Amino acid sequence: MTTLQVIIVVLVVAALAAAAFVMFQKQRRAQLQQRFGPEYDRAVEGSDSRRDAESHLADVAHRRDKLELRELDEAERTRYRTEWEAVQAQFVDEPGKAVDAADGLLTTVMREVGYPVEDFDERADLVAADHPEVVSHYREAHAAHQRHRSAGGVDTEDLRQSFVHYRALFAALVDDNDSQRGTRRNATQAEPDSHPSHPQETR
Repeated sequence: MTTLQVIIVVLVVAALAAAAFVMFQKQRRAQLQQRFGPEYDRAVEGSDSRRDAESHLADVAHRRDKLELRELDEAERTRYRTEWEAVQAQFVDEPGKAVDAADGLLTTVMREVGYPVEDFDERADLVAADHPEVVSHYREAHAAHQRHRSAGGVDTEDLRQSFVHYRALFAALVDDNDSQRGTRRNATQAEPDSHPSHPQETR
């Protein structure tokens, strides 16, 4: 084989390898976009590069798929719904404590299902792999909750929004626990039974 032939072979192999890599990248991107939905766009917007964002999401998907999550049985679902209703009723008179309780109840449910709960960012990432349509609600609720706790004051509207956002993920985990089951419930259902300007008033 002449030197020219060797060069041609090397160039062909390199071109095939490059084409295969590009195809792999496109396939991975499509898979990540399908799995993470709006979370894919969020990750890309918040990263220095698309490649870094996709590597992060691929890692999240890998870690999530290694978890052995379980479905709640009907008795557990009923119990958690009852607890949620009690927390929701508490919002009328004690919105701050009710939001604290909602956060705690949601963390308990996540632990029961099998998500690690020690670190908020980690559990939000892992939930995103299963419920990308509602995890933004969870992040917003957590951020508002943290602002409230740091400020030490009571902004009832902020707390109400936190509660509604927590409800979105609660519904995904409890009401529609099986991620392969049909449609999700409306995330705004069962808001706290109070108007922000009239905390004692019920619907």
